[in-house]
Amino acid sequence: MTGGEEREERGNDPGDEGDESADPLEAAGVDPVVPESATDAAGEAFADDAEVREFLREVADDVRGDSSESKQLSAVLYRVSDLYDPAESTSPEEIYLNVRHIMRIKEQGGIER
Repeated sequence: MTGGEEREERGNDPGDEGDESADPLEAAGVDPVVPESATDAAGEAFADDAEVREFLREVADDVRGDSSESKQLSAVLYRVSDLYDPAESTSPEEIYLNVRHIMRIKEQGGIER
């Protein structure tokens, strides 16, 4: 079933007037604005924890497969593991925004649409 057929089956034809809330995060009940807890956590430092970092990276390697979804999940897990790596510079907020951006691009069918 293609994305268009799936939308038609649900009654959400992209050509329908009033179908302005097609944001996948909104549809999943996720607030599209960075939650306050995430911005608060962005200022917190994550302790260097090699055990947590390696565990997350092992899980990322295990879930990585041929599908784009498994590759994306693997990339997100690997990025989260960077929080526990003193050699990396990232924050929960950056990860959240990056995942949100990826979800929006995926919903649009790719970057070039």
